[in-house]
Parts: sequence; structure tokens; C-alpha cells
Amino acid sequence: MDNIIIIAVAALGGLGLVAAVVLYFIASKFKVIEDPKIDEVEEALPAANCGGCGSPGCRAFAEATVVSAKEKKSLDGLFCPVGGNDVMQIVGSILNLEVTTQAPLIAVIRCNGSHANTPAKVKYEGASSCAFAHALFAGEGGCQYSCLSEGDCVDACDFDAIHMNPETGLPVVNDKCTACGACVEACPRDIIELRKKGPKDRRIFVSCINQEKGGPAKKNCAVACIGCSKCEKECKFDAITITNFLAYIDFEKCTLCRKCVEVCPTNAIHEINFKPRKPRPEKAPGAVPRKPVPKVAQPDKPVTMETETETAVAEKVEKKESPDNGKA
Repeated sequence: MDNIIIIAVAALGGLGLVAAVVLYFIASKFKVIEDPKIDEVEEALPAANCGGCGSPGCRAFAEATVVSAKEKKSLDGLFCPVGGNDVMQIVGSILNLEVTTQAPLIAVIRCNGSHANTPAKVKYEGASSCAFAHALFAGEGGCQYSCLSEGDCVDACDFDAIHMNPETGLPVVNDKCTACGACVEACPRDIIELRKKGPKDRRIFVSCINQEKGGPAKKNCAVACIGCSKCEKECKFDAITITNFLAYIDFEKCTLCRKCVEVCPTNAIHEINFKPRKPRPEKAPGAVPRKPVPKVAQPDKPVTMETETETAVAEKVEKKESPDNGKA
């Protein structure tokens, strides 16, 4: 009995030893030596692992930057939205590369279908998920493009940068937004877009993605874009295009002149962080507009007192010398 146990232990030990030797040689043959700069880059990253850079995690992003630095000698197309320009400058210094500064982005809500603007026609009772509700019906207000107000974007955000407004039923983005894009991916209606923050945190965008014609769009939402093209005609910088009855403002071309906002008949264009406009004076009822007073042309040379005196003397001499001035 004891011999059987000894033989079994010896056999298992020998098998383990052989397996260890084989694994050792395999690991030596196929081992991958990593660049130590990968660890340095990873330490410089914020370790959010949010996927906003396009990589599955910060480690993968660090590997991509090192590979790009070796093969392309640049970091074009690689950017950490959470760390921003400061972190990318550190990454560039580690890899001995110059990094181009990028304008910061922020998520914007391209829907203004609040409870007031889009009155509910039906009542949804089901799972608290926008993805689930999107598969079932158009929405409580009837607009198949509007926000479903179930908060999938809030659940997807790891930075507490977005929350639902209970009064409007729409999500609200705050300054904590890192432009990671998680909320954009989570929204089944695609109403969230990453746009430039703009100078002084000012931005202008069309808060609507409804591609229906003006009549049906207006029927479901009081502030829907109706594709009237007034904003497109008003813009002098070719920043606005109309596609499928929907206006879109290119934030790369927009100069924030705000003229498009003034001509929009449905208030579908939003302006963020601008100073309030000065109220225009109201015209009195029945008032007649004043006509401009024509300007009188002035002589090239002003008439002096000396000139006036010489002219008066000449007129008196002519009267005395005139034959008609004698006796009859």
C-alpha cells in the first residue's frame, strides 16, 4: 500500500517537472519584451479606462502611443479626452514627440422635447431603459427622434457629468464632462453629440434631430426644426446645411455671430453661455416712421465776411451807374 502511494506521488511529481520544463522553454521561445516606456505612459494616464480614446483601456492606449511613436514618429489620431492636453503633453515628452493641442470637447443634448414642448400622448410603463423603450415605441410625445428620458446616458457616465432634469425630462450636462463619449454610445436615439466647448464656453447648435417634414415635426414638438432654410440663408460662413428637413451647424465653421438664432422661427437653435440680448424698443401702435432728413450740400469754401462786404459794395456801384436809376 505504501509503495503504491510512493509510486503515485513520484509519477505526479515527475509529470509536473516535465510540464514545468516544457512551459519554461515555450515561454523563453515566445516571450515578448515590452518597451519600458509603455509603463511610463500608462502611469501618466488618468487610469479611467473609459474607452473614450478608442482603446479598450489605458494600458492598450499606452501601447498604441508607443507603437505609433516608433512606426509613424507622431501621435496623430491618438488623444486621451479625460486627461486632455496636459496629459498628452506629458505623454509626448516621454516619447520625445510634439503633440498638437486640441480644442476641448463637451457633450451637448440635441433635443429640446421637454414635457412642455412635447406633451405626452401615451404613458410608458416598462423597463427603465432607453434601449428597451426605443425598441417598443416612438415615445410618449410621438416624436420618434426625441429623448426617451430613461437615463441610459446617466448610467453610462463614470464622471457624474450628466443627470436627468425631472421638470423637463431631458438630460443636463455639467462641467465635469470629459468628452469620453460613453453617453453618446449609450443613447439609442443619437441625440447626444460631442462638440467644441467654444471660446468662453460659448456654443451654438441646433437642438433637434427630427428629420420629418415641418408639419409632422411641429405637430409632435413645438420647438422642432422644420427645415425652413432661414438660418442657412442668414449664415455668411457656410456653417449651416439642411439635410432631410433638418439644419446642422458645423462647429468648425461657426463664428458664433448668433444671427441664425434670431431668424429661427421655432427657437430650435440654442445659444449657450452668451450674454442676454438687449430688448429692442417697441414701436407705439399707429406710429409713423420718421423719414431721414436730407443733408444740405455745403460749399467747398466758406463765405467770409470780407467776401460779403466786397459783394455788397459792387452791387451799390452797379445801381448808381445804371441808367434806369436816373430821373424819369
